[in-house]
Amino acid sequence: MVKEVYFFTEMGYTAYSQETAASYGYTNLMFPNENFVPEKASELYSMYFEELQYCTENGFDGVMINEHHNNPLCMMPSVNVIGAVLSKLTKKGKIVFLGNVLPIHENPLRVAEEIAMIDCISGGRVVCGFVRGLGQESWATNTNPIYNRERFEEAHNLIVKTWTTPGPFRWEGKHFHFRAVNPWAMPLQKPHPPIWIPGVASPESVIFAARHKYPYIALAPPLDLMEEIYDLYDRTAAEEGYTTTSDNRGYAIRVNVADSDERAYEEGKKFFWQLGTSFGVAPREWQAPPGSLSRAANQGQRQQRRATTRYVNAESNEDKRPVAPGGPPLSYEEAHATYQIVTGNPDTVLKKLKHVVDIVDPSYLVLWGREGPMSHETATRCIDLLGQEVIPAIKEYQSKRGK
Repeated sequence: MVKEVYFFTEMGYTAYSQETAASYGYTNLMFPNENFVPEKASELYSMYFEELQYCTENGFDGVMINEHHNNPLCMMPSVNVIGAVLSKLTKKGKIVFLGNVLPIHENPLRVAEEIAMIDCISGGRVVCGFVRGLGQESWATNTNPIYNRERFEEAHNLIVKTWTTPGPFRWEGKHFHFRAVNPWAMPLQKPHPPIWIPGVASPESVIFAARHKYPYIALAPPLDLMEEIYDLYDRTAAEEGYTTTSDNRGYAIRVNVADSDERAYEEGKKFFWQLGTSFGVAPREWQAPPGSLSRAANQGQRQQRRATTRYVNAESNEDKRPVAPGGPPLSYEEAHATYQIVTGNPDTVLKKLKHVVDIVDPSYLVLWGREGPMSHETATRCIDLLGQEVIPAIKEYQSKRGK
């Protein structure tokens, strides 16, 4: 049963030329930053923050924010900076960080301090998420992808110990070494803010979340992958000696609600704005550098779909075989068919979300409610309809899986 619903946007920089991107054949990492206009970014930030604030006042339980680097998809290269702004801009609702890219940080203690500060400033409204990041994050920060998961897990362990063990103490790990762990800022929530693990079906991340009893938030994978994901979570939980509930599950999905099905369908196309995809496209080696994925992850259904999907550059008709960070580049219609995007009037969207809830039974539902060149008016109308009509009804719905 859905207990909490959050609003999400990538805060995309939508002002760059699609024609220019098509000439390069990719939209991140090496896409020249001369296409970034700070004055336009300032306008976009103002609009996005206004919408996020509006959500917390109109039916949502909070907002979700994230982090990406070298990518016009996301103008949040520091999730903590965005969270700090929201901690004072909003008066209620949780601020869900999904999340800090731990492997790229040389000083995880800085992450621990910043989250603790924001938790105090916000009055204890932080939900903390940790992620491994995309391949482009390793390229952008010159961190060895072979050690990505090792650095992720050690940084996580150090941060949690920092929050739960009185300092000073010494840390001597494989990747991080600190003579004095004793930050002055500590979280308001005890023992620490809730920790969630988001992902796109990596089995190691699912297992990691289950072993720590952290909710696993599936980031808009096709619904036919959900059984594989949560069966693995449930098996791991059983090995750890506990039985899972809906509180261990979350799901993020792109949603556009309008006053008519036809208008919502047309507006929803704006999710697919970066060379015809939502996340954009890039050469495979940028998204999955050698060593960044385990053999198990490479053999998973999601990764196999990436490996067998080809993308033809619309300008040159050249098969560059790039991939989208969120999965294989799907057509808009395919995304609808696999429930990676839902559009319609409130009744239509509610019906579709009930189908999602029947399969996943998440306590936490993240509605990716605006993206790309959607207008401010479109976004706020979507927020209104979600908050007034969809969210109250979906919270009352008892999933078939949960019965």
